[in-house]
Amino acid sequence: MWLKVNCPFLHLRNNVSALQDLLSDLTSGNETRAEKAVPALIELGAEAIPALLDLTRSSDVDQRWWSLRVLAQSPHAQAEWLVPFLSDPAREVRQCAALGLAIKPDDSAVQPLVQALSDEDGMVSSLAVNALVKIGNAAVPSLIEVVKRSPELVEGSASQSARIHALRALAEIRDHRAIPVMMKVMEEDSVLLQHWAKEGLDRLGLDMVYIKPV
Repeated sequence: MWLKVNCPFLHLRNNVSALQDLLSDLTSGNETRAEKAVPALIELGAEAIPALLDLTRSSDVDQRWWSLRVLAQSPHAQAEWLVPFLSDPAREVRQCAALGLAIKPDDSAVQPLVQALSDEDGMVSSLAVNALVKIGNAAVPSLIEVVKRSPELVEGSASQSARIHALRALAEIRDHRAIPVMMKVMEEDSVLLQHWAKEGLDRLGLDMVYIKPV
């Protein structure tokens, strides 16, 4: 007579097999298969993390992107693992990292995200704004320093764009520490800077008429 016995080794072998199958789907190059593998890999939990971290070191852009995609949503992954990919050579990987840090906001990511405000890819910088807004008050001092950069000393459109992105983040965070710099920006000629300065002041309840001194 055969008795059914629970075998931990069999369970482990089945899990390893399932993990390998899911990783194959994730790296198959087939978007439908990869997309279906994402929630299943998240469901596997901590068991899938080492293999996913290995994939982030792949020379293949798609493999780095998909592994970051899973890590960004996994409750077992840490935000600090995503930070280095804000400087990845591939813009889509940088985008994924910035999006992941909006899902996993962490104070330790403030400076790398502030640097990403100057990214040559507009989507990366925009997603970095979202992540900084999610972090909230801890990001305010660094954002204020970006906006404070003297217009005369700012060289290139990337630096000016970073000031605009930083001001947008400050407007959305709604921290009173940003009021002085917002008031100062109202004196500049940039329409976008003035827009976000006024938006920020309005959100802080300072909805007054701003007149630039002649």
